[in-house]
Amino acid sequence: MYPDDTIIALATPSGTGAIAIIRLSGKDALPLVSKCFRSVRGKNLLHQKSHRIHLGYLEDGNTILDKVMVSVFKAPHTYTGEDVVEISCHGSGFIQQQIIRLFIRKGCRMASGGEFTLRAFLNGKLDLSQAEAVADLIASDNEAAHQTAMQQMRGGFSTEIKKLREELLQFASLIELELDFSEEDVDFADRDQFRALLARIESLLKGLIDSFALGNVIKNGVPVAIVGNPNVGKSTLLNTLLNEERAIVSEIAGTTRDAIEDEMSIGGIGFRFIDTAGIRETQDSIERIGIQRTFEKIGQARVVLFLLDAPSFMATSGKIRTPSEKTSKSPWPQGTILADVRRMREEHPGKPVILIINKADLLSVAASNQMLKDLHGITTGLGNCQGVLLSAKTGLGVEGLKGILLGLVNTGALRNDEAIITNSRHYDALTKALDEIQKVQEGLNAGLPGDLLSVDIRQALYHLGTITGEITSDDLLANIFSNFCIGK
Repeated sequence: MYPDDTIIALATPSGTGAIAIIRLSGKDALPLVSKCFRSVRGKNLLHQKSHRIHLGYLEDGNTILDKVMVSVFKAPHTYTGEDVVEISCHGSGFIQQQIIRLFIRKGCRMASGGEFTLRAFLNGKLDLSQAEAVADLIASDNEAAHQTAMQQMRGGFSTEIKKLREELLQFASLIELELDFSEEDVDFADRDQFRALLARIESLLKGLIDSFALGNVIKNGVPVAIVGNPNVGKSTLLNTLLNEERAIVSEIAGTTRDAIEDEMSIGGIGFRFIDTAGIRETQDSIERIGIQRTFEKIGQARVVLFLLDAPSFMATSGKIRTPSEKTSKSPWPQGTILADVRRMREEHPGKPVILIINKADLLSVAASNQMLKDLHGITTGLGNCQGVLLSAKTGLGVEGLKGILLGLVNTGALRNDEAIITNSRHYDALTKALDEIQKVQEGLNAGLPGDLLSVDIRQALYHLGTITGEITSDDLLANIFSNFCIGK
């Protein structure tokens, strides 16, 4: 796990572009590039200062491969902690491959996924949680994900963990010291201070564990299912939200036969909208599969947008009927759909539902005002449900819907720049550490001797140490860094 050879990889995306960057790291990076580089000013790279850029030609024997810019970074003040050289060449795929093949022939090895960042970790430039944040930063596709990854990469989360671990380790040392003086019956660790420390650690761990729900939303986006009967405007709403023609819109019932998904950012939070097949009784086998998937998406979604169209809603006066009044012709006929919203609330009690009355552009001002009153009364009785009157066709009321969606995500911790857990490995380690801390508290209250307390303390220290990499294994590192892109 401590390689000393020199690695090379393309650091920019593969393919043709204006420029490409090829990165080398290792003890031979600078000598190898120096032998193949001819500076326009006759400079020898080996004698140049660190963190400088030089213009010249990269040559393979008598063949000029490209006119390039070479950036020199000398250890230890580099990303990997080793000598690093970056070659900025023209973005031809042919040129990129010629340069990489040149240095492989000279003795370099192709880097594996995440190997540059792995070397940064092994050389003490990053701890393990910061290294993992690098991958999250690369994958971030909205403001919240970017902000969270940057906060973790700066060390905010790992600093908290290290501080907790140091304090706990100090008390563990005092308790274990007592074991050496067991015959004298001496207490080196103040039990009241220890109880206060454990209570504080427990509180902090619970806060970090609770933040994982928000962190998961930030990292993966909020899945939002758009459901309802055919022709109520589900696909039109999806297109309006995304501001593009993502789904086919037609007056023909059953146009959408499978779930269509796309993402957008609202207030820096990613939302993944899922347009589902309209729910109705049908003999079309393909459409029936699509309807079945609609019910599956409802179960998977974090939020459900339930659409009705205004004219049909007015025709039924928004009457809520009981499930027993349903007809056998449709699983959710228009006249009884609100009863099924109530039933869905019972099946998924913690899932927010936004009841949307669409096609508001077809209503008069008086009718719109009355419908808003009716909608408020209906949603109040359904629980964990909000109502919106809008027109997906004209965009009327869509901004209000976005505001409601954003309000369902608790972004307070994000705004306050608090540590937020987005990594399931960290969540697992924190949960195990909390369990051990609670065992120590129970043992302390029960008056257990120090040797028994010490076992649980050591386990808590172990789980906290796996987060930052103070305790790790080759298998764990291989699993983490294999998920990185090559070149990083």
